[in-house]
Amino acid sequence: MGIVVLGAVFVDIKGYPLSAYIPGGRNAGRVDQVHGGVSRNIAEDIANVELRPTFVSLVDNTGIGTDVIDKLNNHKVNTDYILRTPDGLGTWLAVFDNDGEVCAAISKRPDTSPLTELLEEKGDEIFKDCDSISLELDLEKETVKQVLRYAKKYGKKVFSAVSNMSIAMERRDFLQQIDCFVCNQQEAGLLFSDDYQDKTPAEMQAILARNVASANIPCMVVTMGGAGAVYASADGESGFVPAKKVHVIDTTGAGDAFFAGVAIGLTYGKSLPDSCEIGSRLAASVICTLDNVCPRFLPKEFGLDVPVRD
Repeated sequence: MGIVVLGAVFVDIKGYPLSAYIPGGRNAGRVDQVHGGVSRNIAEDIANVELRPTFVSLVDNTGIGTDVIDKLNNHKVNTDYILRTPDGLGTWLAVFDNDGEVCAAISKRPDTSPLTELLEEKGDEIFKDCDSISLELDLEKETVKQVLRYAKKYGKKVFSAVSNMSIAMERRDFLQQIDCFVCNQQEAGLLFSDDYQDKTPAEMQAILARNVASANIPCMVVTMGGAGAVYASADGESGFVPAKKVHVIDTTGAGDAFFAGVAIGLTYGKSLPDSCEIGSRLAASVICTLDNVCPRFLPKEFGLDVPVRD
């Protein structure tokens, strides 16, 4: 099964200005429509390291839903557990500035409740032989509970990302059952009811170490955009990994690629600092490609002793 990834699929509609972006004005530009969603991106990024993940998710009954599955199949992602439901796809509408940063966005979430029934029926089949689990913390609460029960039953590590922090904040107690939680600087501020936007990496590292210890969170990584990422674990380990210096075209999906790298490293025996380094490399590869498609890597390029799966 490889790494099992659970989460939603979105269609991303992205607008880019052709000249200087004018907030609130009419901006001529380019509009692209691509497949997105945190977990869909993570599954594809893991597949780009030739590790053959299994994606548990939903799409709708339209041609777009078929396209999502076909593309994932082309990347050799196992799509056997993707359900087709009427409201299975979400939509993310975003406008980018001239630096490739999102300056405005609106999203419509899909209905992910059918995943609960799917796990009731096929949970043992999905999780028994997997290498680890990647989970969106803001899925339906019962779905998250089911995943954590299966993880405990089969002794699997769980790594969690988030697409909607306001929902995830209601599941703080779940973080104590997750092996590593990854979020960005703004999301960390929401989680801990503080504002970290002006913090340096050194300041953020110290803050995270204190918060992880007090909240009894096993491990947490906070990305800081171009500044890199900081990490801390309940056993007292903490540190900083600088971002790779690349020409930024579009930052969409960089955080998801970083998460994929961290999950890959921690799944296959790497230390937390080394896993964050893998995440940094994958994120850099996404940022500097025009279509945000991570180039393919072999596991050995990250020092992983993992056979490539057919």
